[in-house]
Amino acid sequence: MRPWDVAVRSGARLGEGPTWDSARARLIWVDILTCRVHTFDPATGRRTVMVTEQHVGAAKPRAGGGLVVNLRDGVGRYDADGAFSWLAHEAVPGRRGNDAAVAPDGALWAGTMRYDEAQGGGTLTRIAPDGSEQRVLPEVAVSNGIDWSPDGRLMYYIDSPTRRIDVFDAGGGEEDGPAGEFVRNRRPFVEIEEGAGFPDGMCVDADGGVWVALWEGGQVRRYTPDGTLDRTVELPVRRPTACAFGGSGLTDLYITTAQEDTPRHPLEGSVLVVPGAGRGIEQPAFAG
Repeated sequence: MRPWDVAVRSGARLGEGPTWDSARARLIWVDILTCRVHTFDPATGRRTVMVTEQHVGAAKPRAGGGLVVNLRDGVGRYDADGAFSWLAHEAVPGRRGNDAAVAPDGALWAGTMRYDEAQGGGTLTRIAPDGSEQRVLPEVAVSNGIDWSPDGRLMYYIDSPTRRIDVFDAGGGEEDGPAGEFVRNRRPFVEIEEGAGFPDGMCVDADGGVWVALWEGGQVRRYTPDGTLDRTVELPVRRPTACAFGGSGLTDLYITTAQEDTPRHPLEGSVLVVPGAGRGIEQPAFAG
C-alpha cells in the first residue's frame, strides 16, 4: 500500500514552499515560475490562487493577516486587503528569491539564488519585522531549506549543490562575526550520497526529526536528531521540492513537487500528502 495520497492535483511548473497556516487552517504553497501563491483547505477542499507580479520563491502568513513573500527583487508584504508594499527591496539582475522560513522570534529568513545557479550568487538574509536586514550568508549557490529544532537552539540549512544539510547553533556567539548574533558554529548534519538527488526543502518535526525532499531523487527522507536515516518515503515523481506538516493535529506531511523538462508522470506539479506521518511543530507567523 502506498504511503502517500494526492492532496491537490495540479500542474505546477515549480511547486514549492508548503506552509501550514494554523490561524486559518490552510496550506499555503507557491508555483515559483508562474508567479502564483496557492492556498488549500483540506477540510473543505477550497482552493485559492493569487498572482504576483514577479517570480515568488516563498509565501508565509503574517501575524496580523496577509502574507510576506520572497520575490525576485526582494521581500514584500500583502496586507489582508491585498495591498502590497516592499519590505526589503534589492533588485539584482539574474537573481531571484527562493525558499524562506519564519524563525521562532517572528523574523523572516529569506534565501536567494541566481537563475543559472552559479556558486556564490545567492544569499541568506534575516529580515526583522521592522524591515531591518542582516546578511547571514553572503555567498551560496541555491539557498533552500531552513528550519529550527523544537527548542529553537539549532537551525538547519540547505545549500542544495553541496548535497548537505548543515546545522548551526542558534543565538549568541558575537565572536563569530555579525551573523553570530543569530547563528554560529556551522557544521555538516547529513550528506546526501551521490545518485540520491539533491536536498531541497525541509521541515523539523516535534521529536526533532529532520524531513527533507530530494530533488531528482523521488524521495522524502527523515533523519533523527543524531543524523541517522530512519524513514524513506518513495514518491511517484522525481522532483519533490519541499515538505511541511499540516492538517488537524499537524500529523499530515504535505509535499510539493515540480514538473520535469519532459514530463514522465501525471502527478508532477501536484501536492502530495503522507497522512499520519508524524507530529509537526506549529510554525510562527511573520511578525511584521
